[in-house]
Amino acid sequence: MNEKASTSRLFSPTGTQLLLAIAFAATAIVAALDYRFNHSFTNSLLLPFISAALGVAAVGYWAVPKLGQLKMGQFIREDGPQAHLKKAGTPTMGGVFIVPTGLLAAILWSKFNVDVIAMSLMTASYLAIGGVDDWKSLSNRKNEGLTPKGKLALQVGAAAAFCAWAYMAKGDVLTKVNLPLGITLPLGILFWALAIFTLLAESNATNLTDGVDGLAGGTGSIALLAMAAINGVRYPAISIFCICLSGAYLGFLVHNRNKARVFMGDTGSLALGGALAAVAILTGSLWSLLVVSGIFFIETLSVIAQVGYYKSTKGPDGKGKRLFRMAPFHHHLELGGWTETQVVGVFYVINLLLALICWLTRIA
Repeated sequence: MNEKASTSRLFSPTGTQLLLAIAFAATAIVAALDYRFNHSFTNSLLLPFISAALGVAAVGYWAVPKLGQLKMGQFIREDGPQAHLKKAGTPTMGGVFIVPTGLLAAILWSKFNVDVIAMSLMTASYLAIGGVDDWKSLSNRKNEGLTPKGKLALQVGAAAAFCAWAYMAKGDVLTKVNLPLGITLPLGILFWALAIFTLLAESNATNLTDGVDGLAGGTGSIALLAMAAINGVRYPAISIFCICLSGAYLGFLVHNRNKARVFMGDTGSLALGGALAAVAILTGSLWSLLVVSGIFFIETLSVIAQVGYYKSTKGPDGKGKRLFRMAPFHHHLELGGWTETQVVGVFYVINLLLALICWLTRIA
């Protein structure tokens, strides 16, 4: 009996089973938050969550075929896992219906709260950057969109604009970072450099994680739930923002679960990271973001380590050694015999545990 066959028998969920499991777990968590915060029916978190999830799921039944008609088919890397080549032509740019639906729900349910509107604009700006990147990739008919420098410049510009607003609206109250054990780190003006870096790092980390059916959408939904739980008491409007976007990305899994009918593309993944970072900046919960983004951090670290190791081991022939079979890390696991649903299922569980740790230790 080989290792792959043994692993498959121990844990081999289908995409639908994973969707049902995460939907049940997420709904139970939101209901528990309502109970914990003593919410009544009129200010329930469950209603925004369900409305956003059902809204995205419903819109998707119209949007996914439309994306197909517009020839928005994904190009697959030839040097990636060979099993992914069959996904070529699957519609991408799913973020165009995830993010607007989630943001509209957040703005309405928060009753046009100023912070929510500002975070929505931040998220929408990264949606636009991702959209341009996806569009150029599709226009060039290969998996290459904006140049790295061009993409980074746009991200920095949007991040700087958001941080400038935050400084003018909130002042120095945001420049303290809460750490575990009640420790507070006052950064002063250095906080804004850290804030811009967080927006760039988080958005690119969620972008790297979007490589397996249902992975980025599910882990992103869980991370947003965690941020809602952490900040629910102090920042109820921001919590609603998190809840609505969490529901939106969960609703996307109706169409993105294995085998995916649509991918979110940079349009959805950059916006996801931008939203998470914006929440952490306005609530002073950058440390909590690092914890609940553990999966995104590992994925990013694997890419950095792979590139660094390859460059440092280059021989006279110009070729180096690889630390992993392939990066990001989910591809390493796939090439080691894991199925896509095994990778996604394990990452979901890990992200739920990270969210629970954050909630129990109250390190926001």
